[in-house]
Amino acid sequence: MELQGRVKELRSKGLNVAAISYDPVAVLADFARRRDITFPLLSDAGSVTITDYGILNTTVASTSRIRGIPFPGTFILDRRAVVTARFFEQNYQERETAASILTRLGSHELRSSTLVSAPSLTIASSVTDSAVALGTNFSLILDLEPAKGVHVYAPGVTGYTPIALAIDSQPGLLVKDAVYPASEDYYFKPLNEQVPVFQQPFRIVQDVAIDPTIPGQVALQGVSTVTITGTLRYQACDDRVCFSPQSVPLSWTVTLHPLDLERARR
Repeated sequence: MELQGRVKELRSKGLNVAAISYDPVAVLADFARRRDITFPLLSDAGSVTITDYGILNTTVASTSRIRGIPFPGTFILDRRAVVTARFFEQNYQERETAASILTRLGSHELRSSTLVSAPSLTIASSVTDSAVALGTNFSLILDLEPAKGVHVYAPGVTGYTPIALAIDSQPGLLVKDAVYPASEDYYFKPLNEQVPVFQQPFRIVQDVAIDPTIPGQVALQGVSTVTITGTLRYQACDDRVCFSPQSVPLSWTVTLHPLDLERARR
């Protein structure tokens, strides 16, 4: 279980972990034994707490055997039990990983990265989770640093090629919008123009998910690894010269694990 693998890291950041489910105590106890879960699994009988928090999954039919499940999500609470952040999905099959959440909160240390050669730009490519399953939401990360005295154009610029990460479409993969940091204004006096740029190190976060729907399951049947490909486009300039737009091919490979679909041993 991905969350169990992050418990030590979370606790080192002062975060404790607990999971709430509509499953009976016996089911949770059996799951904890089989998966060596060391954090609390809390049984919400009748989905009372789930309903009180307004997260009862209303997309599930009242006659369904899984009626009572919540919208999948994570609450971050401070020491006073005040919610400081929340991350939720609309589909009950999808789950955020702890590493992806920590990355968006700016407190995750990536375990490894790959350096990619590119003109005027240092690119370190990484992924929040090396092992995923159907429904896993995780993040592709690009840590970028323009060369000294160089800037690259940010999204929203006109007349130049803005930096943009495009992930190739493929069966079994859901691609969400990339997240770019705030840019800075750059004033180029000879042309009397002010444009949004990146001059300091910055990070692009691209959220993706392994498609848990029936078509996704069919496309990934028998697959043990998934390679995600994409392209980073950008244009770099210094105070005198604007260089040609660049296209850099990128790829990330993750291991695909099967879901644990057994609620309890028979």
